[in-house]
Amino acid sequence: MEDEDIALNSVLGLELNRVFFAVHETANKQKIIEFAREVLQSEREALADRVSPEGPAS
Repeated sequence: MEDEDIALNSVLGLELNRVFFAVHETANKQKIIEFAREVLQSEREALADRVSPEGPAS
């Protein structure tokens, strides 16, 4: 499952780059950046929620 997530994130990152460079207006590029930051932050929070608060098992 982790490999699938990595592959999907790579594809999404490449698509985001393509859209970013296709957009010419600076204001719209800023909106893309803000959206990407929000998605990244929510993904980080979701990952942190999945990590055990007790730490890794020994």
